[in-house]
Order: sequence, then C-alpha cells, then structure tokens
Amino acid sequence: MEVVVLTEKDYEEAMKLSMYAFQYKVNEEDIPKRKQMLKSHNILAVKDEQKLVAKLHIIPFVVYINDKKFQMGGIAGVSTYPEYRRHGYVKQLITDALKYMNQKQQYLSFLHPFDVHFYRRFGWETFADNKMVTIEKKDLVMLPSYQGKVLRDIPQKEKEQIERVYDSYAASHSGMLVRTKEWWNDHVYSEDHMAAYVNDDGEYEGYIVYSVKNKELEVIETITNSHQAAIGLWNFICQHDSMVDKVVINTSTHDSFPYYLKQPKQKTEVHPYFMARIVNVEEFLKSYSFQSTGEKVFIHVSDEYCRWNIGSYLLGDDSITAYKEKDGSVCAHPPKVGLQMGIGTLSTLLLGYKTSEELYHLGEIIGSLEDIKKLERKIPKLRPFFPDYF
Repeated sequence: MEVVVLTEKDYEEAMKLSMYAFQYKVNEEDIPKRKQMLKSHNILAVKDEQKLVAKLHIIPFVVYINDKKFQMGGIAGVSTYPEYRRHGYVKQLITDALKYMNQKQQYLSFLHPFDVHFYRRFGWETFADNKMVTIEKKDLVMLPSYQGKVLRDIPQKEKEQIERVYDSYAASHSGMLVRTKEWWNDHVYSEDHMAAYVNDDGEYEGYIVYSVKNKELEVIETITNSHQAAIGLWNFICQHDSMVDKVVINTSTHDSFPYYLKQPKQKTEVHPYFMARIVNVEEFLKSYSFQSTGEKVFIHVSDEYCRWNIGSYLLGDDSITAYKEKDGSVCAHPPKVGLQMGIGTLSTLLLGYKTSEELYHLGEIIGSLEDIKKLERKIPKLRPFFPDYF
C-alpha cells in the first residue's frame, strides 16, 4: 500500500469522497472555489489502481503558545469509502502524515476528533474544551455599564481593529490560530453578524460574532480584552430580549462568564473539543518558553508512531539536551531518575490543558513527586482555547 500526495487533477475526486463520507453536497457553482481552497491543503491518499479510496488533509496553520508562534499541521477530511474500511488505510495515512509534517517542520498538529479514543491511539490528546452557556430570556438583565459604545456590523475600514483585538487575546492564550486575511474573510466575516465594543478613546476592546434565528441568539465567538468590553457586549445582547426566547454563548472555559451576571446560575456545558500532538519533541521543546527556575528535570518520552521522539530530554533554564534511543537498542531497565510519559501526555501538558500533578495522579506520568513539582514550576500557566474549526 503506497500513500501518495494528490495533485490538482485529483481534487474533484477528493471532494466526492468527502461528500460521500461526511454526507453533504457542494453546489456546482461552488466547486471552483472549493478546488481553489484545496490548493492550500496537502492531501495524502491511498489509491486502488487509479481509484481514490482513502485520504487525509494536512492544512498548514500557525498558532500561539504563550505569545510565541508555532507552525501547526491541521489534520482534517480523514475519510475512506466503506468498502475499503478496516484495511489499515487510515492508520497508514496518519503514520505517513506524521512523517510529512515533520519534514515540513510542522512540529505540532491539531485535529477535531470524531472519536477521542481513536486518535489517542496515535498520540493526539485533548487540549481545549468548548464552554456553552444557555441563558433564558428572564435572565437577560443588563449590568451597570462603563462609558463606551457598541458598534454593530463593523465597516470594512475598521476590520483591522477587530483583528488586533483578536491577536492580543490569542497571544495571551494557548493554541489559538494566527489568522490570515483569507481565514478572516472565509471563516469569521462570513458569519451572520458582528458587534464590537469601543471605549471612549475610540479603541476597540472586544467583539462578538453572532446569529439570530428562530427566536434564539447564538454567540459563536466571544473575544474581549477588558471587563468593560464584556459588560458592554452583554448589555448589547440583553437588548435583544424582545426578539429572542434564549441566548446561547460559546466562550473559553477561562472566561469568567457567567460569574458576574445578576443571576450566574445558568446552564453551562463543557465538552472536550480539539486535540493536539507534538510531532517533533526535541524541536518543539527548543522553541517552548519554559520558566527559569534554576532547576533541571529529565523527562523520558515514549511515542509509538514517531520513533524519532523516543528518548530522554534534560530540561534546563537555557538549554534542552536530548538523549535519543539508538536504532536496535533495547532498554532493559526503566530510568531511575526523571519522569516517564507518553507523547499525548506531554502534548496536553505543554499546551496547558492538564498540570503535571494532575497527570501524575491520573497515572499518566511516572516518577517522583519531587520531579513532578520541578516540572510544574518550569511550565508557564497557560489558558488553552480554540474558537475555530477546520
């Protein structure tokens, strides 16, 4: 079985497989636009003679982690025709995708799982949750507001202000996209409505992307860089009380909403959302912003699908030293010092979703509590969030 990289002549066949697998239809007039979009994807595929039978898309992105930017390969469109399932094609595609991303220096990978357990087997682990708060009409009560105003349906000349608000917010979180102009136009501005909070100095401090339909207002994205922006936008939402029966707000689990409402007791649902995987541990660690503590700690990493990651890494304040597994060698005894963990555990740890102490008590990290505390002190306090979808 050979995995190949598709070229433009195969795009229509790839679209047909996606439509069949994910049960949707692309209108004839939208096909050229879809083909144009696929030019930015790297599509790995398996063919049976000349017929496309399975595929996987790698979409190049850049994400923020603790104010630094990392190249990220987004896995999407993983699909197989039903008559070709259970032949190991998806496993081979994922294995080759990891090698491909490593060659492209995409040392981090994200995906939205159809099944968390399935992708955990390949080293991806949850790194961001979705928080959805449902507010009934009776609780749409305005709060004392600061000076400032809310603008609805932002004019084109002001869009750069919105993008600056997002960039400031994203740089203070872990895992958020560095959005391109194309991404803004195709995935954000294309939504129904947008409203922004502007302070008395004319500075944008927050915005929401939302829709109103069937007596429900849904806030699709909430980005605020000040509490006064959060209050201003909440009061704007409340002004829809004659139009809607309820409001649904999607936001970060690190957002204190709805704590500050008159009635904070609201239906709040939190679900695992996106998964992450470190593709190249050594290169990722070298770029990661560890805290300076004056301490060193060893971590020992296992990785079934990226053997180049297997080894021990000494984390210091200013250096990362890698001791890789040699081909053909077998370690007869487990390491006596340091912390042992799998690649998924390391990924969720360094993106800030779980702490080393939490993972230790879950049995995902093996070692001494002393080393656990050393590692805990070296990792910055992060706020993982991923408001996008691919």
